[in-house]
Amino acid sequence: MDDRSVISWIKSQGDKRYVEDMARVGIPSKNIYGVSMAKLRGKAKELGVDHDLAQKLWKTRIYEAMILASLIDDPKFVTEKQMDDWVKRFDSWGVCDCCCGNLFDKTPFAFKKAKEWCASDKEFVKRAGYVLIAAISVHDKMASDDKFLAFLPIIEMGSTDERNFVKKGVNWALREIGKRNRNLNKAAIGSAERIRLIDSRSAKWIAADALRELKSEAAQRRFYKSERRINSGR
Repeated sequence: MDDRSVISWIKSQGDKRYVEDMARVGIPSKNIYGVSMAKLRGKAKELGVDHDLAQKLWKTRIYEAMILASLIDDPKFVTEKQMDDWVKRFDSWGVCDCCCGNLFDKTPFAFKKAKEWCASDKEFVKRAGYVLIAAISVHDKMASDDKFLAFLPIIEMGSTDERNFVKKGVNWALREIGKRNRNLNKAAIGSAERIRLIDSRSAKWIAADALRELKSEAAQRRFYKSERRINSGR
């Protein structure tokens, strides 16, 4: 299927009510038709992995086409330049989070770009850095603890940013690191405790929310069960 056919499909599946719903949660109503994520994922499965089509869809600047691009692109062909070019176009948390969680976290540049983008002054570039940390924490099962420990000072530095989308990205990154295993849980709790002492409304919210989850009985029970499986050789 070519890009024009995909765009025609997007337009045919649009729902103005969905556009209004998305606007209420911070997705701009410009260049959006209102296609649900479920439909987009179904379409992505139908299209399959297609790097060239992904590039064409991205260039349309249509919200749903950009989401589809993140779902069908091949991380083996994604370059650092592409990642930097795409991140400059992020204008909503929806596109940002889908690109980071569907595509960028699977590239060999994920850790490097996360660190770079967290240092940006631009709201959605900075959010992308922290969301990428969260995505790597969930999806990269083989990465060593040291790689995630190196992110904690970056998270602490970002905790005073009062911008809503950045603040929530920082919080997300901290929580996901702390859920990987007991060692990182203790380290993340330590970071959250330090963040809590900072004289910043954003920092105090990030710390309180993260500590609530990381210290929860449910989180500790997961570690216990995981360690028990490992020790039993399962």
